[in-house]
Amino acid sequence: MQLRTRKRFSARQRWLSALGVATVATVAMAGCSAGSSKTSASAGPLKIGISLSLTGDFADPGKAAQRGYDLWAQEVNKQGGVLGRKVQLKVVNDASSPDQVVTNYQNLITQDKVDIVFGPFSSLLTIPASRVAKRYGYSFIEPAGGGPKVFEQKLDNLFFVQPAESTKSGNVFVDYILSLPADQRPKTAAYAKLDDPFAAPIADNIKTKFEAAGIKTVYDQTYPSESADLTPIVSGYAAANPDVVVAGTQSSDAFAQVKAMIQLKFNPKWLFMSNGANSPTEFPDKVGAKNTAGVFTTGDWYPGSTVAGSKEFIAAYTAKFGGDANGIDSTSAEAYSAGMLVEQVAKKTGKVDNATIIKTLHSGSWSTLVGELSWGANGAPKGEYLLTQWIDDKLTTVFPKSSAQHAPVAPKPNWAG
Repeated sequence: MQLRTRKRFSARQRWLSALGVATVATVAMAGCSAGSSKTSASAGPLKIGISLSLTGDFADPGKAAQRGYDLWAQEVNKQGGVLGRKVQLKVVNDASSPDQVVTNYQNLITQDKVDIVFGPFSSLLTIPASRVAKRYGYSFIEPAGGGPKVFEQKLDNLFFVQPAESTKSGNVFVDYILSLPADQRPKTAAYAKLDDPFAAPIADNIKTKFEAAGIKTVYDQTYPSESADLTPIVSGYAAANPDVVVAGTQSSDAFAQVKAMIQLKFNPKWLFMSNGANSPTEFPDKVGAKNTAGVFTTGDWYPGSTVAGSKEFIAAYTAKFGGDANGIDSTSAEAYSAGMLVEQVAKKTGKVDNATIIKTLHSGSWSTLVGELSWGANGAPKGEYLLTQWIDDKLTTVFPKSSAQHAPVAPKPNWAG
């Protein structure tokens, strides 16, 4: 998510110098040409261009996305490809830079002549990248850019491969809190959020809904992306002693808030973090496995998912990359799902050129690892996220009840220190 988006990052507004380092992964999959003027009759491989953050602030989730893309191409190749064409994934490094991501997609389209493109990681990079794709008439299936400014562009070629707009990812946490008996709900709330087009709007949306429900705001602060030490921020809301803390975070700032809370011995009854806490590997590594207990976040895919294809995805992932299901970042599932959409368009229409992808995906719903997806005219999905919580050292789905693996744990357990 970034929500996962959910991996997985904290200093998005720090423009980093671009590297342009290209890595080419050639894997087999077939499909019709996806260039705006090409058809399924085209010979040769299906070239898919992708810019990802292999270095810089978004390197961890960028690499998780790369694993998902690579795995999808590998698996579809085992099935003979799509419409008889092999796939070449050309992945180029944007170094987490908005300037470089523009250059990358321009080069992929105009110089490398890729047939279609998939999106990068983060709203920050998706916004400029999607504009390039629109300019050249390319579809833009993207797994990790769901901030409000992405959809404010009103691009009909954009398709966000998560259940809902990132701004709404906190709605399920609100639904859980408001499902509690009135005398068990939090009475006060604090909001600490990164100045970021993804993170801050999630916290602001929760604040609006909580205030409408009578939960009093006792602290509300936005901190700049350059903030490394968040002790002053945490000290501020700890002094207000809120029942619930809503942290609009990315990655490093999420870890920094947790470390400051541990240091200050402040433990809220409920703690929700929009990002950072949704990484099954990075979060426990950075804050300590025992300090994850009780932290809420949201997601769209989880190891226990009963969605069709999930077991096969896990088996293929662990065979290729090692580890177990609990170590799979949801960003990988989101990227994998982007490829699934191309397969389905090809199967339904017999071609996968850009115009066909755009027209076809705007009708009906589409099965992916992150659920059934459908989109509005601006590329915003119409579904809902899942509420997850760290229980017994792993992310566990706790709400809504129909999808829950475990009941929510509240109040939050004390920090292990």
